[in-house]
Amino acid sequence: MRFDLSRLGAWGELPFFADTLPGMEMALAEDPRDIFPPTAQVFTALERSQPQDVRVVIFGQDPYPQAGKAHGFAFSILNDFPPRRHRDSLDNIFQELEDDLGVKRHHTNLQDWADQGVLLFNCLALSVPQNKAGGHRSIGWKALTVQILDRLSDQPRAYLLWGGDAHKAGRDIPTEHNFVLKSSHPSPMGVHKTGADYIAFRGARPFSRTNAWLQANAMQPINWGDPET
Repeated sequence: MRFDLSRLGAWGELPFFADTLPGMEMALAEDPRDIFPPTAQVFTALERSQPQDVRVVIFGQDPYPQAGKAHGFAFSILNDFPPRRHRDSLDNIFQELEDDLGVKRHHTNLQDWADQGVLLFNCLALSVPQNKAGGHRSIGWKALTVQILDRLSDQPRAYLLWGGDAHKAGRDIPTEHNFVLKSSHPSPMGVHKTGADYIAFRGARPFSRTNAWLQANAMQPINWGDPET
């Protein structure tokens, strides 16, 4: 497996792509299973949200392991994927959006969020074997997450950390100048969970609170609803 890195822009300067990725490419090439998302879409989240444009970071875990579902953005699903199989985290995200802002979103493809400066990044792995969630979490992807957070430390940003894995990945993000909201994961099993240092995803109001922080810092709010035509 070989990745096309020509569209990475400034992200391509991270040491990961020269030091770590070549060995991972060899390991991925030796994996006989179908791997998602397609090779050309693995780095789509970075390609669509350059460092200087990122205002909000949302951490997922790893891509959806079902064929045709993952396309490079955390939590995002292509619009033509069968609706009956959406019953997962994205449904709970959209329900919270409606409860929070009164906005009913229909587009499951979240690319328009990325185009507004929302980095939708799977912090544990950017690839997954078919029907094996978490199957590539230990092959080296986490090093990229560390370097991305370091790259983004140059100015204040909003970080939405959904679930324990996201909390661990973002544990060193300073809160003095950034907006950091830690909640449970929006999956059906986690949406109502609370902990000593995080709140339940249901009722966390991440969308309105992020927009309020952006506006308080002289930045444009995100249109979380369907993309404007």
